[in-house]
Amino acid sequence: MRVIVIGGTGHIGTYLVPRLVKAGHSVVCISRQQANPYINHEAWKSVEHVTIDRLRSEENGDFGAQIASLNGDIIIDLICFTPQSAQGLVEALRDSVQHFLHCGTMWVHGYSEQVPTTENQKRNPFGSYGINKAKIEAYLLSFHQKCGFPATILHPGHITGPGWLPVNPAGNLNPQIFVRLAKGEEIILPNLGMETVHHVHADDVAQAFVRAIENKQSSIGESFHIVSEQALTLRGYAEEMSRMFGQEPKLKFLPWEEWQKEVSKRDKELTWDHIAHSPCGSISKAKNLLNYQPRYSSLQAVQEAVEHYFEKEGIKNNR
Repeated sequence: MRVIVIGGTGHIGTYLVPRLVKAGHSVVCISRQQANPYINHEAWKSVEHVTIDRLRSEENGDFGAQIASLNGDIIIDLICFTPQSAQGLVEALRDSVQHFLHCGTMWVHGYSEQVPTTENQKRNPFGSYGINKAKIEAYLLSFHQKCGFPATILHPGHITGPGWLPVNPAGNLNPQIFVRLAKGEEIILPNLGMETVHHVHADDVAQAFVRAIENKQSSIGESFHIVSEQALTLRGYAEEMSRMFGQEPKLKFLPWEEWQKEVSKRDKELTWDHIAHSPCGSISKAKNLLNYQPRYSSLQAVQEAVEHYFEKEGIKNNR
């Protein structure tokens, strides 16, 4: 198959493109050519690269036509964030593509009422990112039902891996949390540390896209959670990372109203977004219909990413 990957040089694409090449597909990578894959792989030598600035092309009204002109059998869209962007592309591809795969997010659920959350539960999205992604999913599934458009939606959790710092045990992206844990220093967590985060290694996300293509009849017209086997509580996450560094956990807990005063505005905003969502997704559907089998637990994915960051920054790791 001829596979077009939109946004193919990012973290998911770093692992997805080589997997597609290995599976025997002819791959076209669409990007702005402003970044290189996070990890070098021989497979990239056989990949066709096409430079398109999506935002500018969409402003000109010709993005969908440009993608359609590449004559892909399969389109994988990793960087679609608004319903308007999705509709413009899908309308251009409706009569030509054999399989269209969209990268969504666990944020489409908003807060959870029952956990682990399944794909068919009531949605409570909040925030522009989650709301827009939920609208995209609804549009794609509706278009499939009305016109038979061959859409599949995959919803990753907190993506991580070498080159991409994970959401930390405080629910934000400040790397100093990991540095303090490595030194055996105290960290302060909001509330009781019982909110959850649900990571997934970028290679497992890539695996899921390939599985969805291989199981086309089971995946079209469906959405799937793509996360690790289990979510982590912030407290459990911090404790396990401390032990990974050969330290005993030193944790302090403060009510949200007090905790937010101790951190930067950016850390506060990110932490609130993560703990307000507290994702915990079921992967039963993906396992049953796609044969999705994540190689990494949440901790394994995080540990690999943190070790890579420490090595790159020259930070001592006691592990």
